[in-house]
Amino acid sequence: MQRRPRIVLVHQRHYLPWLFEAATRAGMDVILVPWGGTPPAALPEGVVSCLPLDTERDPDGAFHALTELHRREGFEGILACSELAVPLVSRVARALGLPGLSESTARTVRDKRLMRTRLRDAGSRSMDFVELRAPGEWRRALGLRMPVVVKPAAGYSSFGVVRVDDPAALEAVIGRVWELCRSEFGYGRRTDGVQALLVEEYVAGPEISVESLVYEGEVRVCAISAKGELPGPYFEEVRFRAPAPLPPEVAAAVTHEVVAAHAAFGVDTGVTHTELRLRQGREPYVLEMGARVGGGGFLHHLAHAGAGVDLAAEALRIAVGMRPRCWDTSPAHSGHAAAYQVPLNGSGRIRAVHGLDALDGDPRVDRVLRLMGPGDLVRPYPAPLTAHPVIVLSHHPTDAEAVAFHEELDRRLWIEYE
Repeated sequence: MQRRPRIVLVHQRHYLPWLFEAATRAGMDVILVPWGGTPPAALPEGVVSCLPLDTERDPDGAFHALTELHRREGFEGILACSELAVPLVSRVARALGLPGLSESTARTVRDKRLMRTRLRDAGSRSMDFVELRAPGEWRRALGLRMPVVVKPAAGYSSFGVVRVDDPAALEAVIGRVWELCRSEFGYGRRTDGVQALLVEEYVAGPEISVESLVYEGEVRVCAISAKGELPGPYFEEVRFRAPAPLPPEVAAAVTHEVVAAHAAFGVDTGVTHTELRLRQGREPYVLEMGARVGGGGFLHHLAHAGAGVDLAAEALRIAVGMRPRCWDTSPAHSGHAAAYQVPLNGSGRIRAVHGLDALDGDPRVDRVLRLMGPGDLVRPYPAPLTAHPVIVLSHHPTDAEAVAFHEELDRRLWIEYE
């Protein structure tokens, strides 16, 4: 009997279900390289083995363990499930002749400086920026038009991302973000990796995200999601709605910029999550791109429920060298999908998350995922490395009803801290 295709998921959190469920739909078995290198007490359904590796402190050891596993048992594909895993996954895929990004492309999508440079050189819209290799270089950022955004060049999520409006505050914010990077990423102590901050001009306007698939060099935009106005200073993402209610010409401009960014970065295979700002609500600026399923997997819901594209399963198919099924069908608008992350509104140890019981049996709700609860610690921005405590996924007949539902959740759901 021929065994099912096997795929390695690197840095996948065991409590996030979307990729595990997608593997079942796609008829694949999973080899899990867990986030943090610690095996879970119980393996998710569809996981045939777990390989705990210290991918950050010993990437060479992780590389050799994965290539040895391939020699011994074999697997057909490997997928990065976090920003930090992208370079290792590319290296392994290239060494084993599996589908994946080139190592040069993997470095580009992990380095916001390189992405800015590639976009500028390709003639795409790109804001002005400076690179700082030490906190004492902060004065170089004074030449930028305020406000600006300070961020780690190779960060992820919202870690260390801060808007600064006043030049007088710039030195203190840059010093604070550098210290965060020193404690989390080893800035100033390590000799490998990207150790720099990016300071770039702030683009005013609503933020959107775009989920895409790439197969044999062709980019297919699967979902454009509205995130609303995120003015900062810490850019906490709470609401997503797809499809974003954009005029046709703006949606076309977004698609154009996203496809151009893939070409500029050299992304020719896989799944991507691209974040953009719409200056004056019309002109798209690419902020950054991640070579992974966005949001730890939950943004799959926006493509699946909103456009009928099984984004997570298709990403797995591409990773093992299979043709994605959506390449042979015409994408069809199937409704309006929404995601809501209960806002933190503070930090500390959680006493309770209120209002969740009222969602039981609500026909609009597809899933409520409780990731944190009483006793769990929420770190303050700009350093939260944990997920939002609760994610609510829903579907709606119209965008207006999705907006009304999120306004309802704003009133009903809240976190109480000790």
